Amino acid sequence: MTQVYQDDGTVVPVTVIQAGPCHVLQVRSVDRDGYEAVQLGFEDKPRRLANRSERGHVAKLDSKRSKKRSAGGVELPAKADCEPKRFVREFRGATDLEIGAEVTVGQFAEVQKVDITGTSKGRGYAGVMKRHNFSGQRASHGVKKVHRHAGGTGCSASPSRVFKGRRMSGQYGNARSTVRNLDVVRVDPENNLLLVRGAVPGPNGGFVSVRQTNKLG
Repeated sequence: MTQVYQDDGTVVPVTVIQAGPCHVLQVRSVDRDGYEAVQLGFEDKPRRLANRSERGHVAKLDSKRSKKRSAGGVELPAKADCEPKRFVREFRGATDLEIGAEVTVGQFAEVQKVDITGTSKGRGYAGVMKRHNFSGQRASHGVKKVHRHAGGTGCSASPSRVFKGRRMSGQYGNARSTVRNLDVVRVDPENNLLLVRGAVPGPNGGFVSVRQTNKLG
């Protein structure tokens, strides 16, 4: 995160995202896949780190199976003919993009607000004070070594159980998270940078998905 100045002199806190270039790896269709979507890949992965399936996903590899299918008259799907990618995601909806095309940050030139999805920072197993902002118990009057505990969670003899959804200690973070309706402050096509107002899920250098928001108002 950093901050930029607007034309009127106000300071805006922004997150800088490298949004591209992304290659179109596959285009889903209703006839073949049952739904419409476009699959994008970001950031080249060294071939020495990519397994055969990852390399075969983006380029044609000779194999006994492919030769048998070709000999049987089966039309093999088109390949993007690019390097394997570290981050691959599908975006639902109709598209006019073709396999192998390159998508840049210029797609957001006319977009006002975006939704950003990523994996939040993992904080391990956390208690209720850290996970749910509980105030804890009193520091006096009989409270003994349970100052950070949750307290009672039961419901007496009726219904004699704990309701689902009760806020307790547990895994905190490391989950899919979406921040919606973020303002697009600036688009830098030369460097493929997208500046959005506010924070996004995940650590510095993490991967996120950016799409135009569907939130109204």
